[in-house]
Amino acid sequence: MPSFPFDAVLFDCDGVLVDSEFITNRVLAQMLGELGWKIGAEECTRLFVGKMVRDEAALIEANTGVAITDEWLTQFRERRNMALESELAGIDGAAAVVRTLHDALDGRIAVASGADRYKIEMQLKKTGVLEYFAGRIFSGHELPRNKPHPDVYLTAAAALGVDPKRCAVVEDTVTGATAGVAAGATVFGYSPSGLGHGTPDGLRAVGVAAVFEDMQQLPALLAQWRRA
Repeated sequence: MPSFPFDAVLFDCDGVLVDSEFITNRVLAQMLGELGWKIGAEECTRLFVGKMVRDEAALIEANTGVAITDEWLTQFRERRNMALESELAGIDGAAAVVRTLHDALDGRIAVASGADRYKIEMQLKKTGVLEYFAGRIFSGHELPRNKPHPDVYLTAAAALGVDPKRCAVVEDTVTGATAGVAAGATVFGYSPSGLGHGTPDGLRAVGVAAVFEDMQQLPALLAQWRRA
């Protein structure tokens, strides 16, 4: 790809590289049920996808009467991680796309996720792509502000030595896409059919440049991109 129009590609993780959202939200629904909020996994996914559980503490308390504690959040992460380690799979085609773009950009790819570092690295390792992101994994948990603020994308771009405006961001939720747009990047919205991803209309409404539904389309979409 000699004329590749971006200097770097920054990936979200959950829902973009790994098919984790329904697993995570099934565990969350179970734990909310234990607090008295009888919510199904599908509805939980619709409410919480792309969001930090701790940031939704007021919503949880309103529906359970229970204030979320650090201890409860730790238990949630432990139960979530057990389920992910047992069941997680990669997004179809994502591993091949990562390898292709890693080669095309001489390694200038990164993961910029709102999740905690342990979860990100565990998922990338389990799906066989961790080596392609070595030293280029960024967690919103480690910054003062997480998505939808742009901080994690700005941090990733700075670490790569690339202007955010020369970066392509790959996101699948409104929260994450909002962060990428705010960073000044060109955001590409992954929106396959099925639960756990933002809708095409929702992604376009926050400023994504293009929406695609098959991850294998991404390298050609990026390579052929021309800004208006």
